[in-house]
Amino acid sequence: MGHYYDENPEVQSDEKVIRYHYHQHELTLTTDAGVFSKGKVDFGSDTLVQTFLNEHPPGPSKKVIDVGCGYGPIGLMIAKVSPHHHITMVDVNQRALNLAEKNRKANHIDNVEIKESDGLSQVEDNSFDFVLTNPPIRAGKEVVHRIFEEAYSKLKDQGELYVVIQKKQGMPSAKKKMEEIFNNVETVNKNKGYYILKSRKG
Repeated sequence: MGHYYDENPEVQSDEKVIRYHYHQHELTLTTDAGVFSKGKVDFGSDTLVQTFLNEHPPGPSKKVIDVGCGYGPIGLMIAKVSPHHHITMVDVNQRALNLAEKNRKANHIDNVEIKESDGLSQVEDNSFDFVLTNPPIRAGKEVVHRIFEEAYSKLKDQGELYVVIQKKQGMPSAKKKMEEIFNNVETVNKNKGYYILKSRKG
């Protein structure tokens, strides 16, 4: 049995098409077995998208990275709503990356770069304005906390890390870790047990 955070999920392919809306924007997304939240865009990812776009409506060009992008709902929606931004999307799961690329093309989005990376370890750029992640909780606390550490090194000064996490799936320890790394953390939104945490560098 494969997990969504495996490099090559062994579970048999079972593609389906879903639609994802943010105000007047719509994405048509192909999902599959072996990727995170294949039936619909999960509540946490949607809450992260809404919170981020509420705090940072479309404007001057920014560099954003979506860590653990899956089939692409977070990065692709932000790219669609904010076409001036440059979005990088990374994942370790090959099937997810292929779907993200397919979804990028299907929705005619050209301000996105999709690449394979375990967390941010294969990302060389360290001048991002924003790091966004719906972290792979089931991969374990170590993996999740490593993403926070790597985010710090990839953000430019005053850059921000946004994390969505459920209270019962490690929010208190995630919050503590972000405070440790960045010397600040705030809860910018909470909804149905999901928390959006934000830390700023510098």
